[in-house]
Amino acid sequence: MGSKAKTDGVGIFVAEKWVDSVVSVERHSERVLILKMVLGDCLLNVFTVYAPHSGKPDEEKESFWDDVFYLVSCIPQNEMVVFAGDMNGHIGSSNVGYDGTHGGFGYGSRNADGSRILELAVTAETEEELIKRLNEWKDDV
Repeated sequence: MGSKAKTDGVGIFVAEKWVDSVVSVERHSERVLILKMVLGDCLLNVFTVYAPHSGKPDEEKESFWDDVFYLVSCIPQNEMVVFAGDMNGHIGSSNVGYDGTHGGFGYGSRNADGSRILELAVTAETEEELIKRLNEWKDDV
């Protein structure tokens, strides 16, 4: 499932104390890996991603983001999702259009890849839902 050119790839380290909590590790491509683990009574899905950079063809970027959106949509609503890795986009300093998602602390201008990152965040749960679930998780751990 890797690239013949060996130019792309993702991985993840798990601290020894958490190894027994790992339920599964699924490599969906050389750019997307999902680790699922149990934390208290919560299932946590850690997406490790390496998005195509701005110099890559649009078709490659669209395919990557379509896959990521699809994989996120497959995660049950009662499970948590965390993203780690290089999403290769600039979200910029402006939060116009994304004020519920973007805190306004970015730098520079947003590019198309940054818009994809923000669109992914918009599809996620609301801040209130996230805070509630994080507090529940904190109480369980």
